[in-house]
Amino acid sequence: MKLATGLLAAVLLLIGMAPGHAVVRIADDRGGRIGTYVDKYQGLRSSGEAVIIDGLCASACTIVLGAIPRDRICVTSHATLGFHAAWDFGANGRAITNPEATQMLYSMYPSSVKHWINARGGLTPHMIFLRGKELQALFKPCYLDAQASATKTPAPAPALAPAAAAAVSHAAASAAISH
Repeated sequence: MKLATGLLAAVLLLIGMAPGHAVVRIADDRGGRIGTYVDKYQGLRSSGEAVIIDGLCASACTIVLGAIPRDRICVTSHATLGFHAAWDFGANGRAITNPEATQMLYSMYPSSVKHWINARGGLTPHMIFLRGKELQALFKPCYLDAQASATKTPAPAPALAPAAAAAVSHAAASAAISH
């Protein structure tokens, strides 16, 4: 029992979250309406939950960067953020840039993200992607990849390895809730 408790505490420390806090995992989120995401992330901010970005978070999904305190966000090596100008459907049904909504979206981002966007020409109709070392320089890494590797590496005491691996896998699965 002490081993399982110790492993759970180690997993929580590895991803930088305090025990007792739930974790929301973002992956494959292509975005949507800005208002929907503002409401969603206001609730998430109030809940105290931490956020793991572990895949694509594009368009309105990126509002999470300004809505959730930086110390409650971490990114994995799989994380990719996609940014573009906000748009609406025009009279002919085609997408047209909405300057006011674009400015509102831009204003929500932390200054480091704004600088990154500006260095690439600002928010335009064309998606720009922040990932890899550039992203991990702006947000703390989660180290989920290290956890997955650690569970595959045999432990020196073979009798404990399956139980330890199961405890770590269960703890990681419990912590990473897909939204």
